[in-house]
Amino acid sequence: MCDERARMLQDQFNVSLNHVHALAILVSTFHHGKHPSAIDQKTFGEYTERTAFERPLTSGVAYALKVTHAEREKFEREHGWTIKKMETEDQTLVQDFLPESLDPSPIQDEYAPVIFSQETVSHIVSIDMMSGKDDRENILRARSTGKGVLTSPFKLLKSNHLGVVLTFAVYNIDLPPDATSEERIQATVGYLGASYDVPSLVEKLLHQLATKQTIAVNVYDTTNVSSLINMYGTDVVDTGLLHISSLDFGDPQRKHEMHCRFKHKPPFPWTAVSASVAFLVITFLLGHIFYAAISQIAKVEADFCEMMELKVCAEAADVAKSQFLATVSHEIRTPMNGVLGMLQMLMDTNLDANQQDYAETALASGRDLISLINEVLDQAKIESGRLELETVPFDLRSVLDNVLSLFSGKTNEKGIELAVYVSNMVPEVVIGDPGRLRQIITNLVGNSIKFIHDKGHIFVSVHLANEVRGPPDLMDEVLRQGLNLVGDLSNKTYNTLSGFPVVDRRKSWECFKTLSSTTVKEPDMIKLLVTVEDTGVGIPLDAQSHIFTPFMQADSSTSRTYGGTGIGLSISKRLVDLMCGEIGFVSVPGVGSTFSFTGSFERGKTSSLETKWAQYKPAVSEFRGMRALVIDKRITRTEVTRYHMQRLRITADIASSLESACSYLSSTSKTSLSTCLAMVLIDKDVWDKETGLTFHQSVKEHRQNCSVGSPLNFPKIFLLATSISATERDELKSSGLVDNVLMKPLRLSVLIACFQEALVSDKKRLVNIEKPTLGKLLRGRKILVVDDNAVNRRVAEGALKKYGAIVTCVDSGKTALVRLKPPHNFDACFMDLQMPEMDGFQTTRRIRCMENEVKEKIASGEAPVKMFGNVEDWHTPILAMTADVVQASIEECKKCGMDEYVSKPFEEEQLYAAVTKFFESG
Repeated sequence: MCDERARMLQDQFNVSLNHVHALAILVSTFHHGKHPSAIDQKTFGEYTERTAFERPLTSGVAYALKVTHAEREKFEREHGWTIKKMETEDQTLVQDFLPESLDPSPIQDEYAPVIFSQETVSHIVSIDMMSGKDDRENILRARSTGKGVLTSPFKLLKSNHLGVVLTFAVYNIDLPPDATSEERIQATVGYLGASYDVPSLVEKLLHQLATKQTIAVNVYDTTNVSSLINMYGTDVVDTGLLHISSLDFGDPQRKHEMHCRFKHKPPFPWTAVSASVAFLVITFLLGHIFYAAISQIAKVEADFCEMMELKVCAEAADVAKSQFLATVSHEIRTPMNGVLGMLQMLMDTNLDANQQDYAETALASGRDLISLINEVLDQAKIESGRLELETVPFDLRSVLDNVLSLFSGKTNEKGIELAVYVSNMVPEVVIGDPGRLRQIITNLVGNSIKFIHDKGHIFVSVHLANEVRGPPDLMDEVLRQGLNLVGDLSNKTYNTLSGFPVVDRRKSWECFKTLSSTTVKEPDMIKLLVTVEDTGVGIPLDAQSHIFTPFMQADSSTSRTYGGTGIGLSISKRLVDLMCGEIGFVSVPGVGSTFSFTGSFERGKTSSLETKWAQYKPAVSEFRGMRALVIDKRITRTEVTRYHMQRLRITADIASSLESACSYLSSTSKTSLSTCLAMVLIDKDVWDKETGLTFHQSVKEHRQNCSVGSPLNFPKIFLLATSISATERDELKSSGLVDNVLMKPLRLSVLIACFQEALVSDKKRLVNIEKPTLGKLLRGRKILVVDDNAVNRRVAEGALKKYGAIVTCVDSGKTALVRLKPPHNFDACFMDLQMPEMDGFQTTRRIRCMENEVKEKIASGEAPVKMFGNVEDWHTPILAMTADVVQASIEECKKCGMDEYVSKPFEEEQLYAAVTKFFESG
């Protein structure tokens, strides 16, 4: 408050002081430095008046000349006036002061009469400034120091205001900064003084700050501490809020202060007190809130830590449970291998009818138990994180044929139509896990068969996920028909595989995120959409929410009515998750269900796959370019038949009835041989005896037209049937109406066998299309079986001997090392993985090390080839035997040097696939 005012007053005074000093230099230069002088009273008065704004705190300036007593007379004569004396030494002059009334200055050694003045103080011209006591002291001090000096406060002439005079000495030469006092006195020619009206100056300053009304300001000369001189301001009541600021006006011998205080005692600071109290209350509340928050956070953190500990314990318990279940399932499967193997060996002996029935029943029950154990084992592996997927190239269409072969007997018994269809957009070879894909589809188809009472159909279709996102005109006919469920009300049928109504399959995948995304992260990756549609009893609405929960079925009675454990769908969902896919379903009670799932696979190259059906390629080449006529009233079913014909490179034309087929044959009866039909495939649903006779006559006419050069009597007639009695079959074939009956579901192996028999002449018929048997592969082969379990050794020995192998069994890895040390005469080794002392992995590594040592000795010439049976490259095929075939075990087997693996108990198909890589059929 006070410091700001003091600083402003001091700053303005210093500005005026500098300008006064500059004016002294100007007088020295233009009055004493010029001859004649360039300054007179008129010039000085006008200049100082016009530059008064540079000295805002001065009331006037004047210049007094230094005159000695010897120069006084001459000086007075030149100026025309007498040097006057100040009226009193203390300069207390009356307000109506007149210079003419003053007395001449008394005789003294030196005078300082004013010769130039600003118009505001023109009345002091001719007055001797040395005649005043304070002025004389200031003049003497100013010329000896070379600095501005101040007088003590006095009443200014013609004013009752207290003021001070600032005096600078004027020198006639330039003095160095370190000049002595004597040099300065000798060089002095005059004195420039400036008077300051202190009250007026402070009034102007307070007016600028606009706070005059509330704050009382006093300016004091405090040079004499015992007697302060009040230069501005009146005495006010002490309010107890005095503030003092020092003032520095440039003269170190004069002291000044500014005192500031409120004019009135300030009221009690209720606002400040209220604000302080409010601040304290808010601080307390914030502190309480902060404390409560910290306490709550600490409690939440403690609860979280406790929950995490419980979670870890629960997860550990869950993993332990799953690992225990996996281990127990594995241990159960090991003795089951002995049970099933011995039953199979028992059935190969001479048994009477009852004994054979008992053995077959026991074997079927054992296989059901193994299937259940496998499901439980899979569930445990998934939950414990031990199940991993293979990444191998495979033929998707062959996998689906395997599923058809598995269920063909059950569907024929129940009269259910089972069919598969794969879009042309799906690559022939994909890379992924064929076993797990087959397991998912098998679970879904198996459920559908259980929940269909009679008639109806199960339809498995495979498309690229991109296909269902495209417009209908870019979809294939099967997908378009499946999404456009139109019924024929006259015949009460629908455009489905069997004509029975089905649910809208679109709803089974409408929530899939992968179908709504259009971005492809990797160009070689594809997303398959597999749909399994059935016309079963459907799933009750209240059971649909937990359909994928393990060991849960639609209701508590279904396991007794339809069989099963309710674990298949749970495993399927977990497997789909591992394939980076999604699974969903739609079901309407009384109509049926449709399950759809997606899976990520990689595009494969045909050259990278030795397809299972490679032995049929010569036969397929015989069918290439042939034409077939498919007669069926169901559009979807005709597309399924066309799909199988395309796999054999046969072109298929379509007719919806026998009548339209007759028209087709008559229109093509005169065509050349190259375009004659090779076969006609008639679905049993459109066959009737009367129309069949007419159609048969048309076929005869067509055969006559195409008989020239064709000894096979094309076209051949095949009836496609889901179920047919043996009597009806024999009647149709004996009457000549059909050449053969093809039982559904259609699959490649059945079609090739049937077409080979009917279409290829005896000279061209391939006799080597029959699949090599295990007997041909293993006959005479010397096999070493390594297993610590005696029952497992007997089962393996019996299974291999059944196919003609010469089997030697040992019970430990150490014994196997001795038997397989080169040279030896074994063609292969079946090695158990879990054995005491030395397991199968360690044994295999040791065997490979021995073989490598032999190779190195032969290559370096250290040992002759004759020492090792004339065999340079020793490598005995080693096949792992395990009841726990998981990806991690498979990779570990290959890493340690094993060549293949088979699961226990031996399955003929898997055993064949494993040994065919090492042995040629003999």
